Amino acid sequence: MTAPHSHDHAHGHSHGPVNYNRAFAVGVALNFGFVVVEAGFGVVSGSLALMADAGHNLSDVLSLILAWGASALARRQPTERHTYGLRRSTILASLANAALLLVAVGAIVWEAVQRLDHPPVVHETTVIVVALIGIAINAGTALMFLSGRHSDINLRGAFLHMAADAVVSLGVVLAGVAIMYTGWAWLDPATSIAIAVVITIGTWSLLRDSLNLALDAVPGHIDRPAIERFLGGQPGVTEVHDLHIWAMSTTEVALTAHLVRPGAALDDQFLSGLVHELHHRFAIDHATLQIESGDSRYPCHLAPANVV
Repeated sequence: MTAPHSHDHAHGHSHGPVNYNRAFAVGVALNFGFVVVEAGFGVVSGSLALMADAGHNLSDVLSLILAWGASALARRQPTERHTYGLRRSTILASLANAALLLVAVGAIVWEAVQRLDHPPVVHETTVIVVALIGIAINAGTALMFLSGRHSDINLRGAFLHMAADAVVSLGVVLAGVAIMYTGWAWLDPATSIAIAVVITIGTWSLLRDSLNLALDAVPGHIDRPAIERFLGGQPGVTEVHDLHIWAMSTTEVALTAHLVRPGAALDDQFLSGLVHELHHRFAIDHATLQIESGDSRYPCHLAPANVV
């Protein structure tokens, strides 16, 4: 008698999203306070560059709140309805943050273009001082997310927002100095356009990566062919099919695969060791493996590569 079609599952888990509550709280408080100050001085000084930067900083406050909320939701326990918990909220937050930045860019460019022909009078000293404060606040906030930017795209989004803001504020300082010595008021809206370009460049990779994760693409740091070769090289395995790898969150990766092992009995030691190696070698946090005997009378309908 042939071996039955088996469905064996093994799971490996990581610790999940790191708690950055303190960093988010401090970042939101500092940046919101600065938005109020910067917008006020932007109106008083007549600087579009300051007002544009304040608008961008406001979008960053909203982005930090989104990332903070998603980070908290991702740590919730699974329920009967949400069997993976709410981990995926971090992916949605990073996607929303990228979209929010692009909307802010459009508003900045529109206003700047309107003012290029008739630039307002700018109080350079006020612009320079406020922007210098912005550099300190944005750089300080970015440093709080420095350590997590490589392992979590949600934290990477927060880091990029703050780091870009520090660079943008530096641009505002340079524009203020240039206007002070040349009297060219058009440099203010021109700087706003330059700010928009910097934001767009910094946002593009975040948007692309977030969209890929939302569409269940294989995460960029995962080598799918290497994993397939690894699974196919296991003792007794003659075929690997229905291999899927996707992001459960911005920090956790899941995998499912069917392994054909003719004549092999149920082997918990084999599965446990394989899950451990997938986690250790390839950073797979949640692996589900189905073992099949390869009986031709009961072929797996998911075996063809074009079938999902």
